[in-house]
Amino acid sequence: MAKLKQQYFSNGFYGIGILNNTTGLNIGTLWRSAHILGASFIFTVDRKYKSQPTDVTSAWTKIPLYHYADIEELISNLPYSTKLVAVEMTETATMLDHFSHPERAAYLLGNEQIGLPESVVKRCHDVIQLPGHYSLNVAVAGSIVAYDRISKLAHSLPTPP
Repeated sequence: MAKLKQQYFSNGFYGIGILNNTTGLNIGTLWRSAHILGASFIFTVDRKYKSQPTDVTSAWTKIPLYHYADIEELISNLPYSTKLVAVEMTETATMLDHFSHPERAAYLLGNEQIGLPESVVKRCHDVIQLPGHYSLNVAVAGSIVAYDRISKLAHSLPTPP
């Protein structure tokens, strides 16, 4: 068997999405950030997305948006060996600055009013929390998580030739 000569400088992928989003503006903004910060896909659970003017980069033409009716459908359609990571303010959450991102991840955020239900958090592989005592706007929180991921993983990759 021949040895693989191709080198890859970016292993894995990630997606990011919102459960029970209350406004389409958040999805448009998150979609734009996800595209800029290297996400492979975004998704919604429970509520469908309607086109919004906040997607000024037309990210919808560059990375896909998937919609799932409920958490069970999301989990059953996650790509093979992908960790579902909840972003939620809980006592047991790992602070984002101490979190090691998995190679293959789907980050799940709740809306600002109610967050993620405990029953959903229990279904996730990991739970992470951003600093602060109040909930951030969901698109802002998702953008911070995406930036943290690419920032930490960039330091662990070899320098391209």
